[in-house]
Amino acid sequence: MSSSSSSGHPSHPQVRRGSRGAYRLVRTPPARTDPPRLDAAQRAVVDHRSGPLLVLAGPGTGKTTTLVESVADRIARGGDPERILVLTFSRKAAVELRDRMALRIGAARAPRATTFHSFGYALVRAHQDSDLFVEPLRLLSGPEQDVTVRELLAGQVDLERLGLAHVRWPDELRACLTTRGFADEVRAVLARSRELGLGPDALAAFARRIGRPDWRAAAVFLAEYLDVLDLQGVLDYAELVHRAVLLARRPEVAAHLTAQYDAVYVDEYQDTDPAQVRLLHALADGGRTLVAFGDPDQSIYAFRGADVNGILDFPTAFPRADGRPAPVGVLRTARRSGSGLLAATRLLTQRMPLTRLPADKVRAHRELTPVRGGGRVEAYTYPTAGTELDNIADILRRAHLEDGVPWRDMAVLVRAGSRTIPTLRRALTSAGVPLDIDGDDLPLRHEPAVAPLLTALRAVAEAEADTGARTGERFGALGSEADADPRADADADADADADAYVDADADAYVDEGGDAATKLSRGEHAYRADEPCWLSTETALTLLTSPLAGMDAADLRRLGRALRDERRAAGNPLPPPSDELLAQALAEPERLAVHDPAYARGAQRLGALLRKARERLAGGGSAEEALWDLWDGTPWPTRLERSARRGGAAGRNADRDLDAVCALFATAARAEERTGGRGALNFLEEIDAEDIAADTLARRAVRPDAVRLMTAHRSKGLEWRLVVVAGVQEGLWPDLRRRGSLLEADRIGRDGLAEPLSPGALLAEERRLFYVAATRARERLVVTAVKAPADDGDQPSRFLTELGVEPADVTGRPRRPLAVAALVAELRATTVDPRVSEPLREAAARRLARLAALTDEDGRPLVPSAHPYRWWGMWDPTESKVPLRDRDQPVTLSGSALDQLANTCALQWFLGREVKADAPATTAQGFGNVVHVLADEVASGHTPADLAVLMERLDSVWNALAFDAPWKSAQEKANARVALERFLKWHVMDRAGRTPVASEHDFDVTLEAGEYEVRIRGQMDRVETDADGRAYVVDFKTGKQAPTSSEVARHPQLAVYQLAVREGAVDEAFDGVRPQPGGAELVHLRQGAPKRDGGETLPKVQAQESQEGPEGEWVGDLLATAAGKVLDERFTPTAGQHCTHCSFRASCSARPEGRHVVE
Repeated sequence: MSSSSSSGHPSHPQVRRGSRGAYRLVRTPPARTDPPRLDAAQRAVVDHRSGPLLVLAGPGTGKTTTLVESVADRIARGGDPERILVLTFSRKAAVELRDRMALRIGAARAPRATTFHSFGYALVRAHQDSDLFVEPLRLLSGPEQDVTVRELLAGQVDLERLGLAHVRWPDELRACLTTRGFADEVRAVLARSRELGLGPDALAAFARRIGRPDWRAAAVFLAEYLDVLDLQGVLDYAELVHRAVLLARRPEVAAHLTAQYDAVYVDEYQDTDPAQVRLLHALADGGRTLVAFGDPDQSIYAFRGADVNGILDFPTAFPRADGRPAPVGVLRTARRSGSGLLAATRLLTQRMPLTRLPADKVRAHRELTPVRGGGRVEAYTYPTAGTELDNIADILRRAHLEDGVPWRDMAVLVRAGSRTIPTLRRALTSAGVPLDIDGDDLPLRHEPAVAPLLTALRAVAEAEADTGARTGERFGALGSEADADPRADADADADADADAYVDADADAYVDEGGDAATKLSRGEHAYRADEPCWLSTETALTLLTSPLAGMDAADLRRLGRALRDERRAAGNPLPPPSDELLAQALAEPERLAVHDPAYARGAQRLGALLRKARERLAGGGSAEEALWDLWDGTPWPTRLERSARRGGAAGRNADRDLDAVCALFATAARAEERTGGRGALNFLEEIDAEDIAADTLARRAVRPDAVRLMTAHRSKGLEWRLVVVAGVQEGLWPDLRRRGSLLEADRIGRDGLAEPLSPGALLAEERRLFYVAATRARERLVVTAVKAPADDGDQPSRFLTELGVEPADVTGRPRRPLAVAALVAELRATTVDPRVSEPLREAAARRLARLAALTDEDGRPLVPSAHPYRWWGMWDPTESKVPLRDRDQPVTLSGSALDQLANTCALQWFLGREVKADAPATTAQGFGNVVHVLADEVASGHTPADLAVLMERLDSVWNALAFDAPWKSAQEKANARVALERFLKWHVMDRAGRTPVASEHDFDVTLEAGEYEVRIRGQMDRVETDADGRAYVVDFKTGKQAPTSSEVARHPQLAVYQLAVREGAVDEAFDGVRPQPGGAELVHLRQGAPKRDGGETLPKVQAQESQEGPEGEWVGDLLATAAGKVLDERFTPTAGQHCTHCSFRASCSARPEGRHVVE
């Protein structure tokens, strides 16, 4: 495209001068290519004038070039391009042929190049009955056919239940009708029947003659299936070719086709099926000119119906006009692979069975002559799959960085795509290897970009369906509700209001055991004022962290805390967990309007989109329209577009995500057209049911600079400098499992019952597939497999040793990934490693400096991570603009957290208590909560001190504790019983005349601690008094560990309790009189007492003496230290035994696993 103005001269003399700033399209003439130099074998094919000819063309022998030159020569000799037809197997090959013929001959004179299916479709369309099909016929994709067959089979079950079924499957098969495996078997029978030209009646007659009731049922099903396709105006691929063959056999159509084409060229003939061969007979039978190119050693599409016998029988199936077999030509020169590679792949062909073709031709075909030397083959085995993936990434990166191989000139090929490609994709992408994966190599639902859209659509569709169902139930129940006693609801409301208040410290129950403990404290199940949320918690969290909302974990925590605070302010002392509140807020986004947009904007926007999509579906909208509402209303599309424009690894991922989303919308549109709008849930069922990937109609003309990752089947016809054939495992490659072993579609023959494929035939096809993969390499072939140390583990395939090289056992992973980020990490680690020499540390620092100094043309750093300003460890400690605590107010602390803050780890206290980032509560905490509540009930007199009663109360809430396994629940319940037995015995025994005066006693006192005022809040499990009126504080413990005697003497929590008693914390329990502290003690209900103190039936008691006088001054010092740390915000980490169960080890600079944060 060029531009010109009125003041300038046009760059092309035939283009009219335009206005200023105007643009015009200038047709660029195609670049004509010079004729290639052909060898004698190629020239012989080009010189073939008339009659049939089979050309055996191995990998890299110039097959396509020869075909193009044959067509060009025929046209140059006066042939009419309109009377030449070129047929091939795949769209990709057809596009390549069209492009090459256009360059060689000129687009205006290039003949028609198309696939068998496209030719058949044009033929059927040209003779379509306009009365039967108002709309043009549409082809059914593979996944769509899969879903259609499964739906019809599932419908058979309902029809049988109603007595309306006319397909009588044998009794032993009826249980299989709804399974995916059986649907695959039925699809294979349908395809095989149409490939052989068998209609429903012919298949039924064949089944009766053979005595196969399952095939007879399949014949009836085939008739029903074809009726459904006709009603929908669609055809599957097998039916398309079958109808094209029937049309071509009509005398008037046959005469037209005979007169229309003088010559037919066929590429990849070994991939034809019997129906396509019959179509060729209609086009070029009787000795007419038919030139077929193929290689029986590359026949790999038997699972699609391809039959290698087609190419093997060609000489006799398409004889010359005088009846002699068609001649066979051979291309003998290998131009792709060097002599080293060719010698290795030749060893594979030596193990392939001899064919029915002339022996001398087959020998010449397999013993190719290379045009150059070089090429190498490598085979490696690894002990684990992870090691294999890491080493494959290393091979690719080294080839690119050390050998200069472009990314686009490398490929990784696998046997099973859906099983292997996702794992390889994750591993190679994380290692920095750019990947290019065809969108049709994986089912659509497996695409990462599609998953959140499908999740959101499913959520709104199911919610709308549930709403409709509930509406129907309410209308159906109006009569019965009118007769109900209105007083029942009033009584229920009164009971709920009476039980709604919970007198408990909210912070004590924010764990899994909180719900159980709360139920105990009320004597019944917890009251939930909220209506059931239409959005599940799991779905809500998935959507919030998806690109649709773009929230991270920090945003979720901030919003969750804000929602809990909102509930507390509204009068609910024990709000639901944050996850539930997030789901409710997403379902009702207007709740989020009052919250800070910094962390609530994404959730509010997504909630509005979900509501819009629900309204769309409720109004009769389609799945496509609802998906568009969800997609178009977010910044996600814009982010992907920007990333795609920037290029690089992120750009490649963005391109793939955009392709996947486009494919999703195209699939939704096709579903709408095909079904006439059956609803979003039906569309989602179709997507979930698609186990095979669809073949896309359009392929990218320009591919990114990235490594191709694909299956060996898809690699046919492609080549790269470096090819890695990965995962060559015995049992996977070769896969000798018989296909269709239930209905045995492969035994349906044209002339009778065919013999099933023998293990030898299956092995031969698997070897041909491996041969195709190995021959994609031009310079270097790498084959990898896992060789597990154990005999029963994964073992390499037999094919690994058939290449003539000894596999090398690689036991370790690469020392580090060959990537810039890994290099920077290693250099940084070296600069701070005390074990290395000073010169080495200095050398690492100099290399880091060199990397940090590298910039692009705009002055931006190429390796910003190498610069110290990006290293967190080099930064000064951050200081918040807003103080953590107001210095003019007392510092609020709790007795249980004092020791952690002052003595254990200040950073752990800050992250866990202040940031609220601690790990979710465990069932052990729930265990403790329940036992504490039961002890409180006994002490307060609400429940008798009877073990049977306590166990009955325990049983009522025990299932609320979520244990990992039933045996763990039973074990812990037995432990709880023992703990309660110890408590009861301890509770009723005489302990120096002490009696309880308070249980679960809340206190709030302010103390002087040096220059600070400290406010202590908490809850004392139990307060007792002795005959002298002194106060004793009891703290029940249900943990498995107990402190030592010396630790109890200076136990901060017990000492603070005593200090609080001295400052009036329990005055109310002593009728306003301030008692003297008598001491405090820990009562370990989970641990038995020593024999001298009563033995296992009593709890272990550890007492702390009174802290009156100088003995208690350390408590004030401890409070002052803790308050100073909080006000000065000095939260430094301290390593110790407490690190074992710390939730923040991975980000703690005092731990080896967290040191990477700052180094």
